[in-house]
Amino acid sequence: MKIHVNEQTIELAENTNIEQLLTHLDKPFIGSAVAVNQDIISRSHWANTIINEGDKISLFQAIAGG
Repeated sequence: MKIHVNEQTIELAENTNIEQLLTHLDKPFIGSAVAVNQDIISRSHWANTIINEGDKISLFQAIAGG
């Protein structure tokens, strides 16, 4: 299936969840925030949130500094 991650199209296997997506993209779990179709998904729901064809995923990384 095709999805959009930060406005780039990628292909994933069906029934992929957010944790699997982050692993596929080699992104850390800690310090990451994820929105699916503009809805922020709590980290506690990543394993249960299945990504669907055409979903628009936004990934954010926390940046330390001041």
